[in-house]
Amino acid sequence: MLTKTKIYLSSPHMGGSEQHYVNNAFNTNWIAPLGPHVDGFENAIETYLDEDVYVAVLSSGTASIHLALQLLNVGQGDEVLCQSFTFSASANPIVYQGANPIFVDSESDTWNMSPELLEIAITDRIKKYKKPKAIIAVHLYGMPYKVKEINAIAKKYDIPVIEDSAEALGSTYFGQKCGSLADLGILSFNGNKIITTSGGGALITKNKDHKQKAVFLATQARDAAPHYEHTKIGYNYRMSNVLAGIGRGQMEVLDDRVHARRTNFEFYKNYLSKIQSIQFLEEPEGFYSNRWLTCIATNSFEQREQIRLALLKEDIESRPLWKPMHMQPVFKKAISYTNGFSEQLFNRGLCLPSGSNLTQDDLERVVQIISKA
Repeated sequence: MLTKTKIYLSSPHMGGSEQHYVNNAFNTNWIAPLGPHVDGFENAIETYLDEDVYVAVLSSGTASIHLALQLLNVGQGDEVLCQSFTFSASANPIVYQGANPIFVDSESDTWNMSPELLEIAITDRIKKYKKPKAIIAVHLYGMPYKVKEINAIAKKYDIPVIEDSAEALGSTYFGQKCGSLADLGILSFNGNKIITTSGGGALITKNKDHKQKAVFLATQARDAAPHYEHTKIGYNYRMSNVLAGIGRGQMEVLDDRVHARRTNFEFYKNYLSKIQSIQFLEEPEGFYSNRWLTCIATNSFEQREQIRLALLKEDIESRPLWKPMHMQPVFKKAISYTNGFSEQLFNRGLCLPSGSNLTQDDLERVVQIISKA
């Protein structure tokens, strides 16, 4: 029988002031998907990003990508280049629009989209008379992708970039906050993220008209009329005032959460890098990761599973790295440009418990079990 406390991969971590904002929403009866906390949460994110950006908080990161594709006029039959090594939420909205995802594999420095393969994919699609409509690049596990290279290629071929920062709030690229590095950015506040609103996301844009259009589409595309008038199809994607209140409280502790996750990474690295068969992803110069999840790469699938199952036996949650989209059954017919790297990472990689609420005892328990395994 298991007697020790379960250790989760990445559980929510409240700071304390969230309750104040939620109580205010209840006391003032601002429960609907609008209200002062929605505005306050958006303003807090804009201030944190420290750029000339506009933020619309929405029901999820997936909804944010969906609206970003709409703002870029992606539609039926279009092609969108998407990082393959990611969660399915990066790719699913492409299909919502009736477009086709074209998957691009990763490089070894950051585990993110390979600029070399990206350009090969673009030139090949253009040769086949199908110029891609957009690029979705992901800051995986909080590690920034090669922004300079990706943006240069996108500019060369005049293709807009959607920056998927769902896992990267608090990460920076040469001092600039992730989420503000491309044409459009997205964030996620899902329950396992660096900060959470239980469920939620945000769309980031440098174009005020884009924000207004996103909010319009997110609130069922209701036209300005005394009755309910609709000339476009809309969505129920706006964040509620209650959840935005949680977000306002979470923003107050964001820097602390990043510090805690980076401390977790350093602890794991200090103790486990002594094992030659375990490798960690280092930050290239100028890259700063929030270390949302600490990930290791082992020598083999068998070793990865040995560690995962040893942790599971002790009621400690870990998880294999993302299964690449080009390997997913649902996307088996999709075109992909691969080099085998993300497939290797999926087979050999593991995410370790990384929550900002882990105790020293929790961390020591994890490394002891891995060392024995």
